Amino acid sequence: MDSDNTRTVQTTVRLPIELVNRVKRQAKRENRSFNSFVEHTLDKATELVFPKLKPEDFIISDEIKNLAGSIPAHKFTREELDADPKLAYLVEKFKL
Repeated sequence: MDSDNTRTVQTTVRLPIELVNRVKRQAKRENRSFNSFVEHTLDKATELVFPKLKPEDFIISDEIKNLAGSIPAHKFTREELDADPKLAYLVEKFKL
């Protein structure tokens, strides 16, 4: 089964023709397809807001893991998770 990181979805976006033409020209200059250029540009534009996090970004000591087991679980709200990408990552990664 594909992970959410590799799955794609087809979508329609309405753009002014001049913008489409500029994007096509820039994509050609960068030896990219239109789709690849748009995906890359959107990815770069959003990575500051939603950073790409790797497991090594969150090294949790055994002591902390043991302590976590003694604390009652907190059920995070969708709003809390949407507001904090790192928290959302930890909740998903460690099934908190």
